[in-house]
Amino acid sequence: MTSLDSTALPALSVGGLVDYIKAVLEDDPTLAQVWVVGEVSSANNHPKGLFFTLTDPDTGAAISCVVWRSQQARLTTKPALGDQVIVLGTVKVYPQRSSYQLSVWQALPSGDGLKALRYRQLRQRLAAEGLFDAEFKRPLPGLPQTLAVVSSPQAAAWGDIQRSLRQHHPGLHILFSPATVQGDTAPDSIVAAIERVVADGRAEVVIVARGGGASEDLACFDDERVVRAVANCPIPVVTGIGHQRDESLADLAADLCAHTPTAAAVAAVPALADLLDAHRQRASLVKTLVAEHLLNAQDDVQRLSQRLLRVRLDQRMQQQVAHLTQLKRRLTQGVQVELRQASDRTQALRSHLMTLDPDAVVRRGYALVRDSAGQLVTQAANTSPGQTLQIQLAQGHLTVQVTHVHPPPE
Repeated sequence: MTSLDSTALPALSVGGLVDYIKAVLEDDPTLAQVWVVGEVSSANNHPKGLFFTLTDPDTGAAISCVVWRSQQARLTTKPALGDQVIVLGTVKVYPQRSSYQLSVWQALPSGDGLKALRYRQLRQRLAAEGLFDAEFKRPLPGLPQTLAVVSSPQAAAWGDIQRSLRQHHPGLHILFSPATVQGDTAPDSIVAAIERVVADGRAEVVIVARGGGASEDLACFDDERVVRAVANCPIPVVTGIGHQRDESLADLAADLCAHTPTAAAVAAVPALADLLDAHRQRASLVKTLVAEHLLNAQDDVQRLSQRLLRVRLDQRMQQQVAHLTQLKRRLTQGVQVELRQASDRTQALRSHLMTLDPDAVVRRGYALVRDSAGQLVTQAANTSPGQTLQIQLAQGHLTVQVTHVHPPPE
């Protein structure tokens, strides 16, 4: 027989226990936003909201649920008795009746509904990153020489692409990068095939292709790994996946979506016949433009010839020659006048210099007296008796000695 020690196991009040359970459940992040799949076993519309029970058909487990009236307009589908649904909600605990309930925000049909939800969430997230923005789409090269195809070697898409390219643009160099395009291993296989093309470096355009099939067969092209590989590929990507009505996330990320393999082959490269037609049209346009230019040039030559005849170039030449002769005459006359005036000024200056020449004064009978230093003596007071002086005459000079100095008369 075992005795219990009340001090070792403290008792909780009912409120304390319920509060603890409430805290554990409502603080659990998993239960704060949880998806639950089940069958609606009961449903009751109430002014406050829709109350229903969600039951697990396999185990019989059940949980009470409520969609408050304010949330009902946001539901994708309204739970009804017998429906298989998947709901998103939060677990709430009600202490007064010691029960818990799932407060529902969203309800979807089960099965495809969950898949559609995940698809929509992934699409919104990738779109928010800009992977589908038109501004990031790269233009295809005008005339690629090498094209790569990512597809299954057993798929009909690969054969369709080869036939289309042979007819559409014969002589094009085609690289094939095989990949699994269906099943669980397909995403990794497609990504690896694209990476092989990038590493090879020869392709100018990449076609990612798969023939039509059920939606689950095309699910690999909605895989995030494949979508990012297509969006991040440095080579322009053209997708041809499924039928015209099919659209995958890889199509949205591609630079060009052609929907079908054949359409992708046609869109990736221009038709050789179209190129030849365009070349012929350009050649014809060039010939037409050259002919028009020659006609315009001939018209210009004819018009200028007529203008020359009207202008009488010989008369204009004679007028210019006469004008130049007149300018030459005026220039000669001006130079002669300047020379004559310069000659007159030169003669006047020569005469003035002659009057200032000391030798000319001496030749008229005067003499120049210089002291021993060669300085002119003009005053008797500047000499002294016994001083030797030089007297320059018209012819020759004298050396004299002063014997007496006579001051000038007062």
